[in-house]
Amino acid sequence: MIETTLQASTDRAQGSRNSRRLRTAGSIPAVVYGEGVNPLPVSVDAKSFRTAVSGEQGLNTLIDLDADGQKFIVMAREIQRHPVRGTVAHIDFQIVDPNKPVVAVIPLHMVGDAVEVRHADWEIDQQLFNLEVLARPDKIPTHVEVDISHLTPGDAIRVGDVVLPEGVTPAGDHAISVVNTHAGRAAKTADAKS
Repeated sequence: MIETTLQASTDRAQGSRNSRRLRTAGSIPAVVYGEGVNPLPVSVDAKSFRTAVSGEQGLNTLIDLDADGQKFIVMAREIQRHPVRGTVAHIDFQIVDPNKPVVAVIPLHMVGDAVEVRHADWEIDQQLFNLEVLARPDKIPTHVEVDISHLTPGDAIRVGDVVLPEGVTPAGDHAISVVNTHAGRAAKTADAKS
C-alpha cells in the first residue's frame, strides 16, 4: 500500500534565512503534523520529493517518511510554491492512517461526445475540474471520468451525479455543477430571430 519512501532531516533551523539556505542547497523545508503529534519541522531533498509524487497518484501518494529514525505514513497536503519560479518552497505532510478515509482532491476528465448538445448549437461548460472526495488512501483514484455523451440541451451534471469507484464518496456539496450546457452563439441568434 505504501507507494514510496522519503528521507527527512529533523535538524533544520527555523526562520526564513535558514529556509532560503535549505532551498539553495536543494532541500525543501517542511512540517509533519497529525492527530496526537506535535508539529515536527523537517526538511526533504527536493529531487527525492519530486520523484516521490511524480507517479500516477501525484500528491495523493502515500509516503513512508523516515525523519531521522521516526517513521510516519504521510501525504503531502499543502504545497507552497515560489510566486515567480514555481519551485516548491514549503510542504505540509499530514500523518494518515492507511485504514481510515482521508479527503483528497482528484481531477475530473470529460469523456464522450454530447451529440444532441452539439447538433442544437449549444455548448458544454465544464464548471469543476477537480473533485474533493473521501476515501481510504489505497482507494483514492488517479482521476474520475465524467461521461457527457447523454447530455441534451439544458442538462447539467452535478457532483451527486458523478459515478465514483466503490469506497469513494464526494466530500462536498452534491448539488454543485460539474458540467452545464448553454445556448451557443448560433442558437442564441436563431432564438432572437424567431
